[in-house]
Amino acid sequence: MDAALSDEQNEIRRTLRELLLKRCGPEEVRAAVRTATGYDEALWALLAERPGLPGLTVEARYGGAGCGPAEAALAAEETGRVLLPSPLLATAGLVAPLVAALGTEAQRAGLLPSLANGELTGALVLPGGHLTAVLGLTGANDGQWAGGGRAGGIQARPAASGTGWRLYGEAVQVLDGHSAGLLLVAAHAGGYARGRTLLFVLRPQGARGVTRTRLTALDETRSQARVELRDAAAELLGPTGEDADVPGALARLGGGVAAAVAAEAVGAADRVLERTVEYVCSREQFGRPIGSFQAVKHRLADIHVVVQTARSAAYYAAWAAGERPSAAVGGLALAQALEAQRMTAAEAVQLHGGIGVTWEHDVQLYFKRAASDELLFGPVHRLRERAAERAGLFAARSGREAVAL
Repeated sequence: MDAALSDEQNEIRRTLRELLLKRCGPEEVRAAVRTATGYDEALWALLAERPGLPGLTVEARYGGAGCGPAEAALAAEETGRVLLPSPLLATAGLVAPLVAALGTEAQRAGLLPSLANGELTGALVLPGGHLTAVLGLTGANDGQWAGGGRAGGIQARPAASGTGWRLYGEAVQVLDGHSAGLLLVAAHAGGYARGRTLLFVLRPQGARGVTRTRLTALDETRSQARVELRDAAAELLGPTGEDADVPGALARLGGGVAAAVAAEAVGAADRVLERTVEYVCSREQFGRPIGSFQAVKHRLADIHVVVQTARSAAYYAAWAAGERPSAAVGGLALAQALEAQRMTAAEAVQLHGGIGVTWEHDVQLYFKRAASDELLFGPVHRLRERAAERAGLFAARSGREAVAL
């Protein structure tokens, strides 16, 4: 692994940081989350045009930049620094790779260019809100999370006309599900005895039987929705679905998604640490800046080490996702980053004093992001437990070895 960034990677970071500094300050973030879509559509179009953010990892033949997980992680780190409200994770991190992996050539040619240029946004609809389990980060991905039969969830049935499918059920905590122009719906098909999990393409705009409701979330910068399907017409993703390994494709996606979310968390932690250092250097108590007190210095130094360690883990996970995809590596990096984000945000609130928890101050935005991310992508202990399970650290022992224990 070469830890040095290439010229192209440095350019991606520089361009994105300059643009976000100009167009995504705290006031712009607050204004964007109050719009109907939950993000600044003009900024999203600009990000799609200039750095080509939505199509960063899409193949060049479909209008993307053809970059890998490392570039996606660098971009995510910059968006995390400013808490950018956008459909980037749902569209570029989840939907586009699944279309590329499982779709027919006609589906790829019809959907990927629009996803890459930002004209079309996507959302992955999973029943039960089991995103990390589906990606193989906190549990075994056996496909049973889609429900079906007696388990509920989302069910798919062939249409009575003989062409297409009909979907029934609902899902919550769908990232950007209320505004996405394309839904990829994971549903159980084939009945209770011979059920299998398949992915379906659904265009929700004006579709009959589709109800989408934006949810009130702790972190307003990461929109979530409830999607209800009642006899909604959908198209199967892929040729027939009989041989499609949907759980496998989702699990293979886990390492890259975990690396991107980890990098995003590191970016947020790094920025809130910078803001805290600036504050303690200007805030005076007993006639001197509070940052000059040894106890404050020690706390900030410890947090600096935590953030840098998490950054190294996120970068390694991004590199590994491009070389040998592993949900275990990504899960460990994500656990490290989520923990670093939570610790940094908590220290920032403490060192800012009472003002740190007021609505008017920006620190509370980072604190809410940290708490929300652990709920959506954690918990941390389960990410580590799953990585240990995959590595066989807790495998059952027998004979003398078991007795010795």
